Amino acid sequence: MFKSGFIGIIGRPNVGKSTLLNAILGEKLAIATPKPQTTRNRILGIKTFEEGQLIFVDTPGIHRISTPLNRTMVEAALDTIRTVDVLLLLVDAGAGFHPGDGHIIDKLADTALPVLLVINKIDRVEKKTLLPLIDRFRHMYAFREILPVSAQRGDGVRIVIAELLGILPEGPRYFPEDMITDRSERFIASEIIREKITLLTHKEVPYAVAVVVEAFKEEEQRNLIRIAATIHVEKGSQKAILIGKGGAMLKEIGIQARKELERFFAAKIFLELFVRVQKDWTRNPRMLREFGYKS
Repeated sequence: MFKSGFIGIIGRPNVGKSTLLNAILGEKLAIATPKPQTTRNRILGIKTFEEGQLIFVDTPGIHRISTPLNRTMVEAALDTIRTVDVLLLLVDAGAGFHPGDGHIIDKLADTALPVLLVINKIDRVEKKTLLPLIDRFRHMYAFREILPVSAQRGDGVRIVIAELLGILPEGPRYFPEDMITDRSERFIASEIIREKITLLTHKEVPYAVAVVVEAFKEEEQRNLIRIAATIHVEKGSQKAILIGKGGAMLKEIGIQARKELERFFAAKIFLELFVRVQKDWTRNPRMLREFGYKS
């Protein structure tokens, strides 16, 4: 009997949703940084086993809405609850119980879906702290299971996979077994570039950046991919930070992004980066659509 289904990964920002997805896939698909709100789009991750196919929907963190971009991100996450077969709710053991976790649990009141609570980052807490936290969550909602894991280390990931295969119904193989996502190569490239920007810059800059891949050309005989991408920011001061003194910051972003792109695509990469100011794009519905954040 072959099992299959869609699994939504939800939770507050920075609880490790993308890290868990990458650990399950055994491949870095979703970008992950220590900064909250790194994930902006729903990302489909596909893992095929002999006995079944797990199709994960990684979502932006559910957080307080302050801009149209934030609203788009939260709506994408909440829509997932209505379109999957199973939910994984991730919480951060190191943060203890957070009011935001309670807010998300309240959103689950009307769902009939099986919900697994995954308590992540258990490597950061002692057992005497973890057990009361598990007990508190157990009394808040009828979770199908409560699973402590460390996604970063891979601890408990196999148990999560086994639980999901046990829950999902018999179903078809939706995707070829060697496929890990339905996202385009351009999307993956833009996300890798944005990850490097997020890791290398600070304050408001990572949250004011949108990356659009303008050109993606493969030269198969040379095993070479030529990529041209524009980094959009909201202010001239942000552009100056991204370029850096003598172009040093943009050069470092390009170096780190190229290395990651070459690993992912298993090809040589020629990468061109440009920076452009699009004033207040995070508040502009037209620009949000143009940059792929709103349908």
